[in-house]
Amino acid sequence: MKRDKGADDEKEKSTYLGFDLSTQKLKAVQLNNKLEILVTAEVQFDSDLPEFRTQGGANAGSRKNEYFVQPVMWVKALDIVMDRLVMEGADLSTVMAIGGSAQQHGSLYWSRHGIETLKNLDPDKFLHLQIDDSAFVLTRTPIWMDGSTENQCLEMETAIGGPQEMVTITGSKCYPRFTGPQIRKVYQQRTHAYEDSKRISLVSSFLASLFIGDVASIDYADASGMNLFDINTKTWSKACLNACAPDLEERLGTAVPTNSCLGNICEFFVQRFGMPPECRVAAFTGDNPSALSGMLVEKDWLVMSLGTSDTLMMNLEQPPHLEQGHVLCHPTEQDQYMGLLCFRNGSLVRDAMKRAEAQNSWETFSALLDSTPRGNYGNMALHFNTMEIIPQAKGVLRWNKTHSAASPDAVKGVLKFTSPEAEIRALIEGQMLHKRAIASDMGFHFGGETKIIATGGASVNKSILQVISDVFNAPVYIQKASEAALLGAAYRAKYCEYLAQSQEDTKATNEDSKIQSYHDFILPFIPNHVELVCEPSKDSADIYTPMLDRYRAMANALQQNK
Repeated sequence: MKRDKGADDEKEKSTYLGFDLSTQKLKAVQLNNKLEILVTAEVQFDSDLPEFRTQGGANAGSRKNEYFVQPVMWVKALDIVMDRLVMEGADLSTVMAIGGSAQQHGSLYWSRHGIETLKNLDPDKFLHLQIDDSAFVLTRTPIWMDGSTENQCLEMETAIGGPQEMVTITGSKCYPRFTGPQIRKVYQQRTHAYEDSKRISLVSSFLASLFIGDVASIDYADASGMNLFDINTKTWSKACLNACAPDLEERLGTAVPTNSCLGNICEFFVQRFGMPPECRVAAFTGDNPSALSGMLVEKDWLVMSLGTSDTLMMNLEQPPHLEQGHVLCHPTEQDQYMGLLCFRNGSLVRDAMKRAEAQNSWETFSALLDSTPRGNYGNMALHFNTMEIIPQAKGVLRWNKTHSAASPDAVKGVLKFTSPEAEIRALIEGQMLHKRAIASDMGFHFGGETKIIATGGASVNKSILQVISDVFNAPVYIQKASEAALLGAAYRAKYCEYLAQSQEDTKATNEDSKIQSYHDFILPFIPNHVELVCEPSKDSADIYTPMLDRYRAMANALQQNK
């Protein structure tokens, strides 16, 4: 079959847009056909949209733990970011597909008028002059920071048979920040507004809605952060919906796989920005699943984000039903899951140790860490300065080489180690043993193929990365490009176009084409997306395998010490 050279040339000029609506900003990126960055633009909510009076991208409510956003702020941010892309030189006539990512768990409540307006956007007017407050039955909507729904969590879990049943169905127990309890609170406290809402969107599907000119479907991965979605059957759970609010399924619509194409871009963007009418819109998803797709995480890879809270992300073949973890539907592998573990005692604890033992210098901290042998002469410590999530424990426990679970002072340990270097190594080894133990409990299988991708603030510290490599007995890599959620959005856009094109080719030729997986399709474009920084020492397994059992004994002792 002779190839059309003109079509090939057009293909070479194809570009892809990715959007990431995070807590503090909306950022856009345009990638070329080789997935190289051409243009970026962003809108910072606090500084670029001061009329909304946000702090850190949100408004505090009148009651404790309440946080909200006015959805019109996000609409206005999209107006601005599109104009900024054009001002930066983006040729939007070449965009073949769009993908998106957004902060998880927030909810928006469409009015009948809002949906009608969405379907009939006027390209001569800004979006925010059309999708204004009247488009929503609630003009201030809760976001992930809102922790005011503990009563609703209890009610929902009680209604379906307890927290473990909620974990079995939805992948997580009820969390105050999750969307289901938030919707229940709206239903209870703003009943008329709930009854007047025609559709409910997540932040990700709301952003996609603006591009397709209709209420966009919620995707599987983001749906599984709501306490409403059955991650096993990939459908809304009737039991959870009934425990939340009446007639909820019709407001949520049918969820779709994260790899779906939602349709073509609406006429507003064709007329206003010269985008091609055949430009496809991929399903938008939450920022954590999007980051996983942006990092191209393989089956045996573990992502460790080292920030204020430390986070682990991993691929799982089966959901583990771990009460304190999160399991989401995998963003790119249809029959797999994504595990997410949060650890509250992260960089703030490391910073406190740096100030106390290393003259407030990371250089000194690293030198002291490097000067101490692996295993730290049997000195181990757990530093849970704030109540940890798994295990639920608070406090500091230090054991020297003489301590064991049978020691009479096992729950007290020692008050202090004899040197700053012993303190520092005990902290870092303890943090990493903690993560390895909980990842194992979640169902991650460690073996010869295991690799760690480190991200976040502390991933620049090679001494800490070396301890990670040794404790996990695995090589440690870092991402070459930052903002994995944003890039993941654009990568999924290209994959959406590939899937749609493959289906069209199959129809045209009546021959089934072999569909590549997301990973196999994207990887050739970015073969060197990670860089090896550390490899484990030869004696790592011999040293740290016994220490894992000792860590578990210490964690049990700390839990008893309440």
